[in-house]
Amino acid sequence: MAHIYSYLTFNGNCRKAMTFYQHCLGGELKFQTIGETPLTDKMTDKMKSYIVQATLTKGDLILIATDLVTDEGLTKGNAVSLLLNCSSEEELNAYYNKLSVGAKATQAAEVNFWDTLFASITDEFGNNWLLNYNRN
Repeated sequence: MAHIYSYLTFNGNCRKAMTFYQHCLGGELKFQTIGETPLTDKMTDKMKSYIVQATLTKGDLILIATDLVTDEGLTKGNAVSLLLNCSSEEELNAYYNKLSVGAKATQAAEVNFWDTLFASITDEFGNNWLLNYNRN
């Protein structure tokens, strides 16, 4: 069966963002830079430190990212959000508190009418996070 993974694109700050997400979510984080690829000879020294791929893994949670931006440039928008479906209220609150550092809290954690604890944040890197805990 196919799986969908979140794949984030940054503009030179992938290492900082993914290190922050590892601090918030835990897990194992791996980086591959352009300097570690066959492309290294064709790149400037600055570009050699850019991340080709970063992977954060914690159980079934897999978050992938890069610094490589298309020719059109990086455009952040609200079309995509990362949903963290939490296993407890405590877990949701812990993630919310960590992810909200430097962020814009768009909805504080609250129980909605279908008895789900829900919160949302736009983090300092412009990514939208939805945090959900089904209380049933």
